[in-house]
Amino acid sequence: MSVTHPETVQQSAIAKPVEASAGLVSWMLQHRLGLVFSAYQDGYVYFLGAQSDGRAVFTRAHFQGAMGLAAFSHRIYLASQTQIWRLENILKPDELANERFDRLYIPRNPQFTGLLDVHELGVELPSGRIVFVNTLYSCLATPSVTHAFKLVWEPSLITKLAPEDCCHLNGLAIEDGRVRYVTACSTTDMVDGWQEHRVSGGVVIDVDEDRILGDGLSMPHSPRVHDGKVWLLSSGTGHLCRLDPSSGKREDVTFCSGFLRGLALVDRCAVVTLSLPRNGRFQGLALKEELRKRRAVPWCGLLVIDTRNGNIAHWVRFDDDVEELFDVAVIPEVRYPRGLPPNVGDAQHDVISFEDGP
Repeated sequence: MSVTHPETVQQSAIAKPVEASAGLVSWMLQHRLGLVFSAYQDGYVYFLGAQSDGRAVFTRAHFQGAMGLAAFSHRIYLASQTQIWRLENILKPDELANERFDRLYIPRNPQFTGLLDVHELGVELPSGRIVFVNTLYSCLATPSVTHAFKLVWEPSLITKLAPEDCCHLNGLAIEDGRVRYVTACSTTDMVDGWQEHRVSGGVVIDVDEDRILGDGLSMPHSPRVHDGKVWLLSSGTGHLCRLDPSSGKREDVTFCSGFLRGLALVDRCAVVTLSLPRNGRFQGLALKEELRKRRAVPWCGLLVIDTRNGNIAHWVRFDDDVEELFDVAVIPEVRYPRGLPPNVGDAQHDVISFEDGP
C-alpha cells in the first residue's frame, strides 16, 4: 500500500517552459517510455512524460550537481556532487499519484563518495553492482561500505591512483551485463594533462583487454553498445558516431548543434543531450567551426535521432535559463514519471509507503 499527499507531489513539479516537437509524445507512447535527464549546472533531474491529452510534460527534482544516470522501470540511480543516489518507485501497477503520475521515484539510499567528480554510472547484471566513472582518480569504482570508493579498474596508461584527473575518464558502456568500454579525453598521465589534448586526443578503451579501440577523438563522451556497435559522442566536433568494435572503424552519423553529453539508445533511435558551448576549456574545438559552416546557433535540449539515416526525428528545446545538460536515460514501461528530491521541507515527511507484512 502507498500513501501520497497531492500537495507534496505537486510542489515545484512543473519545469521551466520548453519547446518540444509535435511528434515527440507519439514516439514516447509508441515505445512506452519516459525520459530522465540531468542538468548539473542548475542541479536538477528532469522527468519527461506524456499527459493523457497528448502533451509532453516536464517535472523536476533538485539534486546538487546531478550527473550520471542509470534508469529502470521502477528504480533510478543518480550520481550527484558527493553522493550516489538510489530512487525507488513506490507506486503499485494500478496506482497513480495525483491521479496522473504512474511512477513516483523517492530517494531511498544515498551513498556518500565525496568530491570525486563522478561522471557516468552503470549497473552490472545480474550482480547489481554499481560502477561509476571516478573522473578525479582516473578509474572505474564502486561504492564502498566503509570508504569513499572501491577501485574496480584503471587504465594501464595511469601509473598511480591519485586525485589528478589526468586523462578525463568520463563515460562507460555496459555490454552483456558488465562494463566493457570507457571514453577518455586523452591518454596523458599528468595532472590535468587532458586539457592540452582536447582537440584530437580522445580515446575509446576496451576494458576487458585494456586496449585502445578508437583514437583521434575530440572530447568523446557516453559510449553505449547497441546492435553490435559502440555508439558515442564526439563532443568536440558535435557528432553522434558509431564504432565497429571488430575493426575500429568509426563513422559520423549526424551533426548536432551543441556540445554533446549523454546518450541513450532505444530501437532505431538515439537520444542525446545538447548544451551551449562554454568558453575557456571548450575553446578551440572544431564544434565552433562546424556551427559556423552551417550557420547554426547552438542550443540546449534533447534530440531524438533516427540512427538509420541521421535525421533529427524529435527534439526538446530549453529556454535561456538552462544552458547545460549532462546525461539522459530511458525509463521503460512508463508514461508519466515523477521524482522527488531528498529535501523539500516538511511535506517530504508525509510521502509514506510500506511493504505488506506476512
